[in-house]
Amino acid sequence: MANKKNPVTKIFFAHSGGPQYGPGKGSYDLVKYLKAELPGKFKILFPTIEKPNDPTYAQFKKMFRSAFAAITEPVILVGHSLGASTLLKYLSEEKRDISVLGLFLVSAPYWKSDMKEYQLRKNFQASLKDIPAIFLYNSKDDPEVTIDHLEFYAQKIKTAVVRKLKGKEHIFSKGLPQLVDDISRFTIFSSTSKKIAGT
Repeated sequence: MANKKNPVTKIFFAHSGGPQYGPGKGSYDLVKYLKAELPGKFKILFPTIEKPNDPTYAQFKKMFRSAFAAITEPVILVGHSLGASTLLKYLSEEKRDISVLGLFLVSAPYWKSDMKEYQLRKNFQASLKDIPAIFLYNSKDDPEVTIDHLEFYAQKIKTAVVRKLKGKEHIFSKGLPQLVDDISRFTIFSSTSKKIAGT
């Protein structure tokens, strides 16, 4: 249970495209799983854009700006599918006043010239150097975001921890244990490091 000695760590979750209101829809199942599996010291923020059925980067940008303005403490960021790519674009292009503990990107697509509104800048990774840890996840046989997308990001973000997962899951309707383990272990490690540094 969270208290003054063990405060709540906020996790901001950037959702995929499409509806988010129930089982089998967008990131709903994955968020529900994270809420059930992560200890009580985490609080998951799961805002949605105004029109998730017709997503645009402008909508995501508006949501990020509004949500981040209300976050005053260091936060963990998780992005899923379209939410992962838009979150990455926002973090690499916009001035941010939030302190990011770690960035966890699940099934993140890399958009090419046919989707210019979602495209990243050429050297986008240079703007991510202040983020202490980045984790990348993708199923090896994901039919929607193929493994070459993960390989692209891994080549660009050389310090990232890369998780190539068995199977063809994209929405992870039954959960993603590796993500839970990584968030839990990373948070414990970060807290221990801060205590050591402060002694």
